[in-house]
Parts: sequence; structure tokens; C-alpha cells
Amino acid sequence: MSTVNAWAQMEPKGKLVPYTYELSPLTSEEVEVEIDNCGLCHTDLSALNGDFGLPNPIVAGHEITGRIVALGEIAKNKGLAIGQTVGIGWNRESCGHCDPCLDGDPHLCVNLKTTILGNNGGFASRIKAHWLWVIPVPEGLNAADAGPLFCAGITVFYPLLEYGVKPTDKVAVFGIGGLGHLAVQFAHAWGSEVTAFSSTAAKHDETLQLGADHIVSSRDTAEWEALKGKFDIIIVTVSVTLDWDKIIAMLAPKGRLHFVGIPYDSIPVSVLSLLIPQTNVSASPAGSRSAFNTMLRFAARHNIRAMVEHFPMSRINDAIEHLESGKANYRVVLDADF
Repeated sequence: MSTVNAWAQMEPKGKLVPYTYELSPLTSEEVEVEIDNCGLCHTDLSALNGDFGLPNPIVAGHEITGRIVALGEIAKNKGLAIGQTVGIGWNRESCGHCDPCLDGDPHLCVNLKTTILGNNGGFASRIKAHWLWVIPVPEGLNAADAGPLFCAGITVFYPLLEYGVKPTDKVAVFGIGGLGHLAVQFAHAWGSEVTAFSSTAAKHDETLQLGADHIVSSRDTAEWEALKGKFDIIIVTVSVTLDWDKIIAMLAPKGRLHFVGIPYDSIPVSVLSLLIPQTNVSASPAGSRSAFNTMLRFAARHNIRAMVEHFPMSRINDAIEHLESGKANYRVVLDADF
């Protein structure tokens, strides 16, 4: 067993403090990873704020990059090697025998085990996961900055892959933040015409540099009138309530309104508004294991990078405050310094 140093929340909504625990013995299909970097995601904040009802202590963190230090007997034969640079995202184990797993969708496994819900995550020196979800970082990506690709990156890339978005399609992205700035880059490299909907005028030049062809206000719905029937897919990366009827009206026939952000209020949808143009409303969590490989290779080939700010993990409470205050531009990565 390995002794793990970590940062944990010991009481509800409390500050994170140093915490030590023992990893359970490595099973035959598990991989042990020494953590070098871990992204700080809004979902981690949700866990720490009590939104998931997790018991304390909580060790969050699910955008992990590091190096393999131990392999189980079966994991040794799965293309992984000691010292290899890998990443771990939201998922840490799937059963391999349920229908979604057998259909190639292990991220939808009915027995799925996640990295932080009921487990100790990446705000730590080491972690274990099933070999399937320990994912090699390809050459061409800087592992120290790659952690957000294992959550935000796969989340916005997966709809392009899953729903057959074409290079000739028109893609809209609502919200140019931690998710949206990656969605714009992926859709642009995909070859699609990209329209960014943003509430922040100060980001306009940067958004164009990321690959947006057009920028529209996400607040001034009068600007949306000229866009009725335009978009083949609209990807919503924000968690706020918007004018959904007017957004659906911007879908082209057979278009899709797709959620990767999580608005917590109900979304009123008129069936008639979907029926006539035969449009769709959908959502997705992260992506399949094969989609991870495709996304990482695509990112390496097209030089797609999360824009990150680094904090030493020992300043994790400062990093959390920075993210909660809305100052992060665009993702925060913690560098292990135990």
C-alpha cells in the first residue's frame, strides 16, 4: 500500500487542509499513478459546496495528469508502462459487461465508478484507477497543461463526434469560458463555421483568435433575429437560464440544441417548436474511452490547448477563491508540491 498526501475538506464548506491516507492494495486491473498536475473544475467546487451530498472528508480533483508507478497483473498487458505519462478524468472504473460497456459506451456504464464521488480524487500525490480509464497523453501535448482536456475538453469534443457534425455545418457555442473556449477551438479545427455567443465584450478579440468566425451577444436577443434557422448544432456550455425558445428558433432543420453546461432550472420546451423543423434537444456527460483517444490526438494535431493558470497545490484554497470569484482565465491547474 502507498501512503497518499492530499488536500481534503474535513467539514462541510470548510477550507481544504493537509490529509493523509493509505491506498488499498492494487488489484490486477488497476493502475497507480503519481500525480503531477490536477485541474480545478467547477464540478469540484460543486462537490465541496455540498451539491452532491458527499460525506467529509472530501478529496476532489478529476483532471489529473501524472506518471504510472505501478501496474496490476492484467493491466501490465494493456499497452501501459511504468513511467508513462497519462491522464485520468471523471471516470475511474466501468464494469465492462453491461449493455453500454459492450456497445462501446463505458462512460454510460450502469455500474460506473467516478473519480471523486465516493472516492479520493486528484488533489493528492497518488491515485488508482482501472486501466481502461488511465489514458496515455500523446506526444505534442504538454502534460502539465493537459488536465482540463480530460474533463472540459472531452465534454465539448464528444458532441462533434457523437452527432456527426460536418465541416460544412454551422456551430454555435453559448458561453466562452472554461468549456466554451475549448469548444470554439475544436469546432474551428473541425472545419465548421463557428459563432460564439458571449456576454463579455472584453473577450471578443481573444475569442476571434481562438477560431470564432462571428461573435454575438448572449444577452441582447435582438441580435438573434437574423440567425433564425441558421445553426446545425448549438452547444450550451453555461449554467444560467437563457431564452430557450429564441435559441431553439435559431436551429436549422434537423438541428440540435446540446447541453454540456448544467442549467439547474427546468427548460421549458414547446413540442411544436421542435416538431416542424424536426429539431432535437440533448445532453452528454464527458465521452467514451475511444472518444478520449480521438480527442487527444485531434488536440495534439491541431495544437488545441486549454488556456490555464497554474497554482501550486499547497495554495489550493487561493486557487478555489480565484475560480469562485470568476477571475480564472480560463482554467486553473494545480501543480503537486507535496
